Amino acid sequence: MNASTEPNTAPKVNGRINGRFAPGFSGNPGGSPEATRRAFNKRFLLDLAEDWQQHGREVFKRVRRESPAAYLKVCALLVPREMKLEHSGGVKAMTDEQIEQSIELIKAMIAERDAANAKVIEGEAEVVPSLPAPGSGGTKMPKA
Repeated sequence: MNASTEPNTAPKVNGRINGRFAPGFSGNPGGSPEATRRAFNKRFLLDLAEDWQQHGREVFKRVRRESPAAYLKVCALLVPREMKLEHSGGVKAMTDEQIEQSIELIKAMIAERDAANAKVIEGEAEVVPSLPAPGSGGTKMPKA
């Protein structure tokens, strides 16, 4: 009437021997939720990238034409909700030397930009006879 044929082995219950996991049995057969999520996200993004390579631009164009609200919603979802900016004192935190160096740098950058955009016009000045000043009596208007 002994259920166990081997007296030295502990009974296995749900992959456990005396409350410990037996070799080859996991305590979490479904895996780690984080690892499962990472694997799913990775596969999803790979599939999405493959689909984008095949149909991306055409789908965007069609959605933009046929459903502009959905198109704008996707665009809005891609923009971060908030952006954290930190101000570090700016000009007030700079020394006089740093301010002078910054001014010189800005002047040099403006000079480079102006030099790159400058247009030179070649030509010679010629004398053009001018009309006499109004009211000088040099010319008379015909009477109507």
